[in-house]
Amino acid sequence: MTADAESVRPIIMSGETINAARYCQTLDKLREAIRRKRPGQLTNGVILQHDNATPHTAQVTQGWLEKYGWEILPHPPHSPDLAPSDYHLFGPLKRELAGKRFDDDEELVDHVRKWLQNLDGSFSQEGIYSMERRWQKCVDRLGCYVEK
Repeated sequence: MTADAESVRPIIMSGETINAARYCQTLDKLREAIRRKRPGQLTNGVILQHDNATPHTAQVTQGWLEKYGWEILPHPPHSPDLAPSDYHLFGPLKRELAGKRFDDDEELVDHVRKWLQNLDGSFSQEGIYSMERRWQKCVDRLGCYVEK
């Protein structure tokens, strides 16, 4: 989940699940980060992209989004090629973790957090800016995958 070049990136541990209440808590954190880092942006409107996972479409989430007036970009189902985290974040993270061993989950989480903190602002911007090109490819291909 990215607000801009600086991000809110929750880490979900093995065995944990995201429900609507937890998703709304994450949205609260995102809203606070936007308020702090981009004064005035909340009154200008926020556009959010998420898929149709149950926590995203739940009534409590829809109520939260309505309450704050956030606009949702339509996201076709089963389209990881259009989600920045899938096409831009997970590949580099996988390469970062390749061949590394960790003694426990805490050590892994610490390593991932440090890696995320060390990404420069252009990393997130590149992922966000490539969305327009990917969306156009999706339209040109009549909804088919942009990259297989």
